[in-house]
Amino acid sequence: MTVWIVVSILVVVLSPLAWLRPSRHQSGRMALRMEARRIGLSMQLTPQEWPHWLKQEPPSPCAQYHRPRRGSKPMTWSYWQLEPGVWVNQWQEVCADEKLLPHFATLPANVYKVEADKQMIALCWGEKGELSVLQDINALLKALA
Repeated sequence: MTVWIVVSILVVVLSPLAWLRPSRHQSGRMALRMEARRIGLSMQLTPQEWPHWLKQEPPSPCAQYHRPRRGSKPMTWSYWQLEPGVWVNQWQEVCADEKLLPHFATLPANVYKVEADKQMIALCWGEKGELSVLQDINALLKALA
């Protein structure tokens, strides 16, 4: 009987330690973020105000992967993925830019937004997928930077 009391006390004392261990989902995200850092991508969680016309509202804050832009006077733009493979701007016009479309075609369905301003090119992503998806994202950001 004493053994069972000691075991139950140990279980009660040690059970909160299991809560501190990251879940598989969290561990997967951490691995993707570490790999992104290793290949030279920067990442931050940024609060986003998503357009009301998106069919499914992405998370906020969302993981934003970004890279500094090169060039003297780069053009600024933003495109949202309305549904898999359909990219639209803020006026819901479908993307017709022949330089961007081949790159956008390589992105998974859980990339919500790609935008470029004068200083950086950024991509908002749901962080679900394999390391190959991260390689596709890195290739897109390098090509468009």
